[in-house]
Amino acid sequence: MKKKIAIIGSGVAGLTFANLIKKNSDFQFMIYEKKESLSLDDGFGIQLAPNSVSILNTIDFRKVNSKDIFHPKSMDFFSIKNEKICDLEISKFNSEYSKYTTLKRSTLIEFLKDEIYNQHLRFGKSIKEVTELKGKVLIKFTDNTNDLVDYVVGADGIFSNTRSFFEKKKSQPLFKKAIAVRLIFKKHNLDINEKNISLFMGSNLHLVIYPINQKNELNLVCIIRDKKYDPDNIKSLIERKLITQNSNLKDLFETDLQSWPLYSTSKILPSSNNKVFYIGDAFNGFLPTMAQGAGQSIESAYELFNLIKDENLDASNIYFKKRFERTTAVRRRSNFNFFAFHFTSSFMQKIRNFFLKFLVKKKYFINSYLGSVYKN
Repeated sequence: MKKKIAIIGSGVAGLTFANLIKKNSDFQFMIYEKKESLSLDDGFGIQLAPNSVSILNTIDFRKVNSKDIFHPKSMDFFSIKNEKICDLEISKFNSEYSKYTTLKRSTLIEFLKDEIYNQHLRFGKSIKEVTELKGKVLIKFTDNTNDLVDYVVGADGIFSNTRSFFEKKKSQPLFKKAIAVRLIFKKHNLDINEKNISLFMGSNLHLVIYPINQKNELNLVCIIRDKKYDPDNIKSLIERKLITQNSNLKDLFETDLQSWPLYSTSKILPSSNNKVFYIGDAFNGFLPTMAQGAGQSIESAYELFNLIKDENLDASNIYFKKRFERTTAVRRRSNFNFFAFHFTSSFMQKIRNFFLKFLVKKKYFINSYLGSVYKN
């Protein structure tokens, strides 16, 4: 009899795992999503390093229309005043088939849901109760339906509801006293190469601009440190924190904006049940300063899939150990970037910029700091 898996959450992690299961195993599975539909109008950009692209290629990512993705070759570093500091060639980590890729999140979700949507995805499903029954897990939902499964995969984000049902030990995400603001644009007056990723560093903030397709659309994400998240006054926050440092950026933010507070996982905890696994942000929520959120969701889904596919008896311990080590390495870099990008002292900014110019030329440092993440 085929073993059955319940996947809780239909984001990048859950859909990636579902595709891997569908294309490469005989397991039965169902995705349960508490929302009433997939968010396909979510147009902000994401970045995928070659490591995550190579995983997606095993489920036919190459069939995505080339006009809907982009392959930036370099990252350009600027001061917030638009003064070029240095550049870093990121295409050196590419292989023939797995290249650093930028795209809209909705493009990736559209691809991932293609062969899953009709048969393997149920909406409006919130967990009401879970119990163990004859070596399996019985999940009861608020709509009075239920499912008896061999494994549960929590892929429902940093505030995972799945964890609240299965874990006695709690690790609440921490508000990092920072706000993320996103927008898509075409026209601008900035002196940048639109085919590259541009990183601007200012006092208590940074912003990143990059192409997301072949239609000349650019994604902008701005991370601003602030003690309070007030969604009704985002433009006021930008005016106070960002525009005062570079007034030439003002026109970009006259459009509709998306914003949210930044949280990260305070402590990575293992599952207390060897039939329950967490992937993506449900395992660990990252700061976006390494652009690895989507990439690590894909990686974690792949790692877990390989263990469950082979029905490894020690899957729970092996998965946690490997994912913990990988996650710790990435979050250290993310936290360091969060610190270094936001220096308020002009003296510290000059020192940072000096070392940046030096380090981007050092092959050993680049391979250690980025290559170990992008190519693993």
